Amino acid sequence: MEILSLLLAVLARTLEIYTLILLVRVLLSWFPNLDWSNPLLSTVSSITDPYLNAFRGLIPPLGGLDLSAILAFIALQLLQSLLGGASASLMAQASMYG
Repeated sequence: MEILSLLLAVLARTLEIYTLILLVRVLLSWFPNLDWSNPLLSTVSSITDPYLNAFRGLIPPLGGLDLSAILAFIALQLLQSLLGGASASLMAQASMYG
């Protein structure tokens, strides 16, 4: 049970890191003159764009603003909370019965 709890905690932490990468991607999108062929920028884009594209079909751009990132962040936060709560619950159970 401790291994599962640790795995869930690692997944939650990984999602935190991904959220930061996603935030960088969204902030960089505000600069239209960036060269996205730069290896660092193209890596950030290739990591985040598939996830963002899943939400772009749900919320159309309003006045030229792409609001789908907001829904993407909310989904990530929800998943992080669920994983973190499950991990904490498993740790508490392990300490009670361990």
